[in-house]
This record gives sequence, structure tokens and C-alpha cells, in this order.
Amino acid sequence: MRTKRIDEIELYIREKKSVSLDTLCEVFNVSKNTVRRDIATLEQSGKIKKVYGGVTIADTPASKTLLPFSKRHQSFMKEKRLISQLAASHVCDHDTIFIDSGTTCHNIIDFIAEKECTILTNSLQVSLKAIPYENLNVISLPGFLKRETLSFVDGNIAEYLKAYNITKAFMSCTGISIQNGLSNASSEEYLVKKSVIENSTIRFALADHSKFGDFSLMTFCPFKDIDYILTDQLPSEEFCDFAKMHSINIETP
Repeated sequence: MRTKRIDEIELYIREKKSVSLDTLCEVFNVSKNTVRRDIATLEQSGKIKKVYGGVTIADTPASKTLLPFSKRHQSFMKEKRLISQLAASHVCDHDTIFIDSGTTCHNIIDFIAEKECTILTNSLQVSLKAIPYENLNVISLPGFLKRETLSFVDGNIAEYLKAYNITKAFMSCTGISIQNGLSNASSEEYLVKKSVIENSTIRFALADHSKFGDFSLMTFCPFKDIDYILTDQLPSEEFCDFAKMHSINIETP
């Protein structure tokens, strides 16, 4: 079972690159047996590997790194707009929705201009696009501006989000896979995305076909915890079968 402590251990290992089991026991004030169980969980996900006397970050040659917003924005532009239009069809009047900072998600604003809803976002682009529409109530998450993603991030975001009941969360990702779920390449964005997932009722993953089968630095949501996958073309049969098994709806334009 994935716990908050396991997430914290993963972040600690990534920060230190490699660490001994004794150090983990001391830092997290747990027994060596507990640490071994937590490490086994992380090892199964392929994120870390055991070495003599401790653990280190697993080699992930297939994983994606974070590209600047401007470069990501230029790829699959037509597909992203179609996916955003599909996402907008799920937005109802009086919803409280979260729109994240991905290059697909900010296009949603173009298709909900007539809706009456509240938008929570950490995206600078989403806030700017919503300015002309007084019917869209925008609440920007606090934090400092991360220029690579044009988003606001903060270590205390989990506590901040507890005050809100998010009806629907529209989430982008760097990669999406059955084993590694929805992942992204920024530790600051990870904290925001994970907190949103934990505080939302219905979760939408917006991903064009190039994202399937890939993964990145950190998993912010297991695949099985998503309610809808909105994409431009159906993924492989393996993905579709897994989605059906876990009552996940896959929709295409």
C-alpha cells in the first residue's frame, strides 16, 4: 500500500541520489523492517534500485525530461485543442474545476467561455486566458513562478488545497503508463498535481497519443485512480483492457 511516508522517502532518495538504510531509519524514525517494506514498494514501481548497504535512483533511460513550455506547446497543437474541447464538454455550470499547467489544459478556457464556473489553477496561461470572461471565477494557487512550466508552485500547496472541494480535475502529464501511472518531470509540479488528485472528485487525464507507454521522473497518480482518459486516438489494446477492468472511461474526439 502506497503511504505518505513512502512518497517522502522517494523524494528524499531523489534529493540525495543514494542513501543507506540506516540513514532512512534515522531520518524517518522507523524500524529497518519498515524501511525494507517501503523500499520494496518503490522498487516494484521501478523508481529505485537496491545497492549494497542502501538504495539509489533507478536508471530510467526511457523516461522523459521536462522541456520548456514554449517547446511543449508547439507539439501536437491540433490534437491538444481537440482534447481540450472534449474536456470542456464535461464542464457544467457551477462546477469547481482544476485546470493544471500542461500545454493541453490551458486550451480548455477557449471552450468554456459561456460557462458559469469556478476555476482553480496554478497556471499563469490559464489565468491570463480567463481574464476576458467575467463568468469564469479564477482562483490562482499561491507560490513562486516556475518559468519552465509557467506555473505557480509551493511546498505548502497540499494544506492550501484542503480548503476547496474540487468537482473535476483536468490533469496533463509527461507520460502515462500502466505500471507508472501519470507522471511528470518536475518535483514542484508533482506536489501540486498529487495534492489536486487527492482533493478532487472526478479526475480527467488529458494526454495525446505520444504520451502513452512513457513515464517520467515522478508518479503523481496511479493509472487505476483516474476516472476519464481524454486523448486524440485510442491507445493499445493493453491500455484499453486495463481501463475497462478498472472502470476508466477512454474518450476520443
